[in-house]
Amino acid sequence: MQVDFYHLTLAPIDRVLPSIAERVLGSGGRLLIVAGDAALRTRIDQLLWNYNAASFLPHGQAGGDWDAEQPALISEEVAPANGARNVALVDGLWRDEALDFERAFHLFDEESIGAARAAWRALGEREGVERRYWRQDENGRWAQVA
Repeated sequence: MQVDFYHLTLAPIDRVLPSIAERVLGSGGRLLIVAGDAALRTRIDQLLWNYNAASFLPHGQAGGDWDAEQPALISEEVAPANGARNVALVDGLWRDEALDFERAFHLFDEESIGAARAAWRALGEREGVERRYWRQDENGRWAQVA
C-alpha cells in the first residue's frame, strides 16, 4: 500500500488534483475523491468539469444512480462505490480507511501540516505501508523529499 503526501505550498488543489486524476484514470484505474465539506466537494465537481477545455475527466458525486460506473467519484465517505483502488483525501484530513486501498493521495496545505506530520509518523509504524512525501520546489516542480 502506497501513501503519497502532497504538501500544497505553491499550487492549489485546483491544479494538483486534476493531474492526479488524469494519471489514475489514464492508467485504467478508478479514483475516489474524499472531502468532508459539501462546499469543497461541489468545488471539486466543478473543477473536474472545467479545469482544462481540452480534457475531460469523467466523474460524479456519490449518491447518484450511476456511482458504480464513475471512473472518479467524489464522496464524503471513504467508501468506494465505484470500485476504486485509489483514493485522494483532499481536505487535509487523514482517514485510516484509506489503508484499504492500493494507493492513497493525501493532499494538505499549511493549515493542516501538523495533522499531516502526525499521520506520516503513524503510518511509518505500519507494516506494508510505503510513504512518499512530495513538495514543490521554487520552480513549481514536484520533488520527492522523503
